[in-house]
Amino acid sequence: MPRKVAGVQRACLVTLLAAMVLSSAPVALAGEGPAGAVGHTAPAFSRMDLAGRRVRLTSYRGKVVLLNFWATWCGPCLTEMPRFVEWQRQMAGLQVVGVSMDDEAAPVRAAYAKYKLNYPVVMGDAALGRLYDGVYGLPVTLVIDRAGVVRFRHRGAADLPVLHREIEGLMARP
Repeated sequence: MPRKVAGVQRACLVTLLAAMVLSSAPVALAGEGPAGAVGHTAPAFSRMDLAGRRVRLTSYRGKVVLLNFWATWCGPCLTEMPRFVEWQRQMAGLQVVGVSMDDEAAPVRAAYAKYKLNYPVVMGDAALGRLYDGVYGLPVTLVIDRAGVVRFRHRGAADLPVLHREIEGLMARP
């Protein structure tokens, strides 16, 4: 009897683990990776920015997009922002889009003013993060080519010279 109970318990455990793995796996068609993953089209989204203007990711087709998930409480995020401001100003053909993962807009507005951001910032949430192959920890920065395909993904503080070279390489392509 104890062997039979142990076998049933083992079968239940295997079934439970399989269900957990399958329920958390991203849905993809055969031969495709998760939406928002490197090499795949960036998921479209439309959100209002801090000034109340509609931001549609698809409206930036034809430009290289630096999509940066950040928060006001994230030190490395705030360190990157002045460079993104500089690149937005200097690099024709680049569009920086910030996605704040803060819970409320007030501190985001304060950071926007403090860092003199010159690019749109929208409020993000867990659902938007999931669209981009999961945003676990911040910052997360994606570089999207002119056709809307995610080409590079940086988790954590990006190596800014490497990120700059990736952007320049994509901008050099027609």
